[in-house]
Amino acid sequence: MASSSSTTTRFLLVLLISSLILFNVICSTTKDEDLDEDLSFLLDDGGDESLTHSDDHHNLHHQQQYDEDEDEEESYDDFEGSEGEQDEEYSMPEVDEKDVVVLKQGNFSDYIEKNRYVFVEFYAPWCGHCQALAPEFAAAATELKGQAVLAKVDASVENELGQQYEVHGFPTLYFFVDGVHKPYSGQRTKEAIVTWVKKKTGPGVSNVTTTEEADHILNTEEKLVVGFLDSLVGPQSDELAAASRIDDDVNFYQTDNPDVAKLFHIDPKAKRPALVLLKKEAEKLSQFDGQFTKSEIVEFVFGNKLPLVTVFTRESAPLVFDSPIKKQLLLFATSNDSEKLLPVFRDAAKLFKGKLVFIFVEMDNEDVGKPVSEYFGVSDGPKILAYTGNDDARKFVHDGEVTLDTVKAFGADFLEDKLKPFFKSDPIPETNDGDVKVVVGNNFDDIVLDESKDVLLEIYAPWCGHCQSLEPTYNKLARHLRGVDSLVIAKMDGTTNEHPRAKADGFPTLLFFPAGNKSFDPITVDTDRTVVALYKFIKKNASIAFKLQKPVSSKSEGTDATTPSQESSADDIKDEL
Repeated sequence: MASSSSTTTRFLLVLLISSLILFNVICSTTKDEDLDEDLSFLLDDGGDESLTHSDDHHNLHHQQQYDEDEDEEESYDDFEGSEGEQDEEYSMPEVDEKDVVVLKQGNFSDYIEKNRYVFVEFYAPWCGHCQALAPEFAAAATELKGQAVLAKVDASVENELGQQYEVHGFPTLYFFVDGVHKPYSGQRTKEAIVTWVKKKTGPGVSNVTTTEEADHILNTEEKLVVGFLDSLVGPQSDELAAASRIDDDVNFYQTDNPDVAKLFHIDPKAKRPALVLLKKEAEKLSQFDGQFTKSEIVEFVFGNKLPLVTVFTRESAPLVFDSPIKKQLLLFATSNDSEKLLPVFRDAAKLFKGKLVFIFVEMDNEDVGKPVSEYFGVSDGPKILAYTGNDDARKFVHDGEVTLDTVKAFGADFLEDKLKPFFKSDPIPETNDGDVKVVVGNNFDDIVLDESKDVLLEIYAPWCGHCQSLEPTYNKLARHLRGVDSLVIAKMDGTTNEHPRAKADGFPTLLFFPAGNKSFDPITVDTDRTVVALYKFIKKNASIAFKLQKPVSSKSEGTDATTPSQESSADDIKDEL
């Protein structure tokens, strides 16, 4: 009896599994048949020819990207100045480059092999940034003579070298040590380059034993760290040297002479080791009060080397982006307003030293201030924004008057994560009845995250040539699918609108949000940008199945007359084709 029951159970289990397999095969076959349906009518009215023969859209995109720099949007971290710019009106100054070595394909490898330290600039003669760097680079080459070689490569001519070292913009700066290179992303000034190279080639900490040496350093350095030690060798000096190798843009010095220490604003009778950071600005002196270890010295220097308020420029940008303190408070104001607001902002900065970086963006500065303001969506000032840094990129707006008390409260709430994020948004359209629905930041949830709809979203930029090429194809796709109630074809201007669920790697970016799955990341549309390919992608990934009817070209003989509504619907379909 038990054996018969066991046999019956096994039979039923096999039958169930076979049924499931058969069901999946039928469903799969049906879906494949749907995808293989005759879609020739989608091509009848043209509008797709520009992309029909593009079997590799993404390769085309990458090929054109370098040649179409005018289509590139400047973003916040672009202001490190790594991009190439042609400036035909720039008048190249006379530069004495006697100590700058010229390298080419024929001598590059041999020269790098024979010289231990080589600092190389890959440049283009027409690049404005390269032209501005030239006198600074030449002066640095002269000062570093005998310690390191500064060389240049015309990458517009030496194409193979440029490709070998992945030069994508000008100038690109590399430091070679025993043939191994690392990028230089610091400031493009003589002082910054010299300081950085000395750190990489020297002991890290320089001894100051006389008051004459101290006077010279104070007159020539913009910022420096000085340690007052019991001895110039030993554990204290080792910790200071180790810290100096981590920080690239501040020179470190040490002394055991009380008279020298006094010149550096250290009490000659102070308990040793003592340490100060000196800057040529409003806040000249920062005194170290931690444990004399590498990690605490580094933390102190990073937290104090920036000005209380950093004026955002192309030169200061690397210092902001390289700071381990990622959270920022940005004051957006015109140059006229700055006289009144900067003192208040600077006083507030004193309360958050080591916790927040305070930045002033001059909105009427055409070179940097205006594009940065546009990037953050600030059209009128004064305004203060809190920013979590490029990795996280959340923004928070301070509404109200700029006073010490309001900025203090805003900064404290920012650090405690009590603020509501701000996202850029255009006004919600008064009407949105087109085939392609217009999405902005403030209606994104209502349209894109509607769980009852499958949504295809294009994130575009008005100036983007690729977006402009895609537009007729995208519009045509939307026309064909406008009768599918469960499906929305939408677009959003990614330069003026933001949403945490709309991450664009470039323009255009196509994202698909399946119905009933809006809590998950959208599907990136990685297919040819043709009506047929996009239709098949939607058909395959849509949560709600649909069937697109072929347009009726003429009435079949012997059929009854259609109702007015049916006739109108058929005419609509014929019209769009």
